[in-house]
Amino acid sequence: MTGGFGAIVLAGGRARRMGGVDKPLLPVGERSMLDRVLDACREAAPRVLVGAVRGTPPDVRVTREEPPGGGPVAALAAGLARLDDDTATVAVLAADLPFLDPDALATLRTALRSGAYDGVVFVDESGRRQLLCGAWRVESLRAALSRLGDSAGASMRGLLAGLSVAEEGWSRPGPPPWFDCDTQEDLERAEEWARRR
Repeated sequence: MTGGFGAIVLAGGRARRMGGVDKPLLPVGERSMLDRVLDACREAAPRVLVGAVRGTPPDVRVTREEPPGGGPVAALAAGLARLDDDTATVAVLAADLPFLDPDALATLRTALRSGAYDGVVFVDESGRRQLLCGAWRVESLRAALSRLGDSAGASMRGLLAGLSVAEEGWSRPGPPPWFDCDTQEDLERAEEWARRR
């Protein structure tokens, strides 16, 4: 597999279950969740952030989905449009993954290189695919978007249904890299985990 590796971080959600706060900027262990995700994918170039988030590092490309609030597939389409022409693979990540780290991304990238898959995602203990914590071939994602047509309001599961997706387990102790913070209870649990590390 040749070509560059990029990252698309999706931060356009409205965080309704948390009162509409700018969720990626909430701290876990004294660092914002967005900082943690961007740090985890620091080897990616470019790193593209989709969403209106304040204080983004200058080396991160920022864009918005169309229409604003159009959902994760629209956000993915906007992120893919900001990649370099030679970007062959890309991590697609939620912006609220406080325990994502470079080792987790390396695991996904290694699995993607080792097989003829369109993408590799982590799968949790219940067998649920973590679609916003994966590594993908850019060509495959663009082809899926082309087949889909209108991306606004579309689901990630629907977009990726026709692709060959490998599932990667996780056995390292501690919180899994796909743990996200959708509620205040999730955030409190993450903070408790962070204090123990």
